[in-house]
Amino acid sequence: MVSFDWQKEAQEQWDNRAAFWNEKSTGMWDSGSRKDIVPFIEKHLDKKSSVLDIGCGDGYGSYKLHDVGYHVTGVDLSSEMIHRAKDRVPNEEIEFLQGNVMNLPFDNNSYDGMMAINVLEWTEQPAKALYELHRVLKKDGLLCIGILGPTAGPRTNSYPRVYGEKAICNTLMPWEFQRLASEINFEYVDGFGVYKEGVKKENYQGLSCELKQALSFMWVFMLRKEGDV
Repeated sequence: MVSFDWQKEAQEQWDNRAAFWNEKSTGMWDSGSRKDIVPFIEKHLDKKSSVLDIGCGDGYGSYKLHDVGYHVTGVDLSSEMIHRAKDRVPNEEIEFLQGNVMNLPFDNNSYDGMMAINVLEWTEQPAKALYELHRVLKKDGLLCIGILGPTAGPRTNSYPRVYGEKAICNTLMPWEFQRLASEINFEYVDGFGVYKEGVKKENYQGLSCELKQALSFMWVFMLRKEGDV
C-alpha cells in the first residue's frame, strides 16, 4: 500500500491549481465571496498592525490588507503560489514566504493579527494547525479565519473519502471549528456568513448561529487569543 503524504500531495495539487486560482482571485476579493473580509478586519484591528496572511495564495488578499494600511507577511504551502504573489507585488513591500501552517517559521507571539481564509479545511490535523496559529499570534491578538460551510462547492474535494480514499480536503465544519477554537483558548469576537446567490436574507434571518452556518458557503470568524494553552 502506498503511503499518503498529505503535505506533499497538498503542495503538488495547489501548485497545479495556481494558474486557475490566479485567474479568479481578484474577482473573489473585489466583488465575490471574500469582498467583505478586509473591511471586517478593518473594523476590529488597528491600522499599522502586523498581519500574517496564512494561505495567501497569489497574494491578492495580502495586497488588499497592505493597501489599507497593515504591515503584511504572506505565507503559502505552494511554491508556485508564492512565485505568483511575488510577481504581483514586486516592490517587496510585502514579504512572501513558502511555509506550512502546521509548522510556521516564526517565533512565539510574533503578530498582532492573522488572516487565514479556507486554510484549515485543507490540513490533515486542523487542531494542530490552530495550535500553531495560537502560538505565533500575540496575546490579545486577533485571528480572522474563514471556514467553508456545507454548501461550498470546494467541499467536493473531500468526496473520495466515501470510497476510503485519501483527500487533501477534510470535513471540518464552522460549528466544529467554533468549538475547537474555544478549546484552544480563542474568544469569539464577531462573525458573519457568506451565502450563495440563491440564499436570501429572509431565509436565515432569525435562525440560530449554527443553522445560519449550516446554510453558509463560508463562515468568517473574528477571534481573540486569550492566553497560552
